Amino acid sequence: MSTSKPAPILEPYIKQYWCIENVLSKGEQYVHRIIPCGLSELMFYLGEIPLVLDSRKSFNENVVLNGHQKEFFDIQIANQISLFSIAFHPQGLMKFFNIPLNEAYNQNIPLKYIDKVFEKELFPRLQDAETFEQRVEIVNTYFIKLLSKNYANFEFQRVSHIVNTIKSSNGLIDVDSLSSEACLSRKQFERVFARHIGSTPKQYLKTVRLQLSLHLKGNDKSKSLTQLAYDCGYYDQSHFINEFKQQTGHTPKQYFDSYDSYSDFFDG
Repeated sequence: MSTSKPAPILEPYIKQYWCIENVLSKGEQYVHRIIPCGLSELMFYLGEIPLVLDSRKSFNENVVLNGHQKEFFDIQIANQISLFSIAFHPQGLMKFFNIPLNEAYNQNIPLKYIDKVFEKELFPRLQDAETFEQRVEIVNTYFIKLLSKNYANFEFQRVSHIVNTIKSSNGLIDVDSLSSEACLSRKQFERVFARHIGSTPKQYLKTVRLQLSLHLKGNDKSKSLTQLAYDCGYYDQSHFINEFKQQTGHTPKQYFDSYDSYSDFFDG
């Protein structure tokens, strides 16, 4: 996998670009589990489209917007995959798409349903590019031009402040405190947050705590589940296990035994 930071002017909105180019042996298949990460992603499948092993989230399009997820899903890769992804900061997508992002909540939406021009202009150029570096340059140039549209500028500043507050508190903050920080009533805050982030604040904080557990475990493999539960603000270990399993399909022990403890939200 290759990764790259965006152009400096795009860093407040885009966290990173990444790509996978992989060819499997004939008849070989690989199942990849996607879990909630607190980020939205724009996925360009430049070759074959993977099979989504969840009828609620299946798609058959080359360019897909993954909104904020509340649960895991699996994709099955066979033969080969050529994938280029744009991972946005939690509030970053609102700067480029003038849509209520709560409509993408827990969904994988073909980009053509959101912006046909965007897909037609960008996808063929990325498909024709020969290297990851060329694709990064193409996307940088395109998104810098999009900045001139200046969607949601005022609310972007407000929501960015809230996201920074969530991150600096490691998600260990309640919704009432966040609404007060935003100088909004709780009802107003929940509406603004859902529109511009694409998730309810309560569900989003659950995802951040999940990502915090991955981050802390990745930094200290010896950390016990009891200590992780405490550090991540859970009432007890049972509460931690239940919430972790709802979002990943595994208990923490099963997950840490099978996957790398890497947080897309806190790491990178």
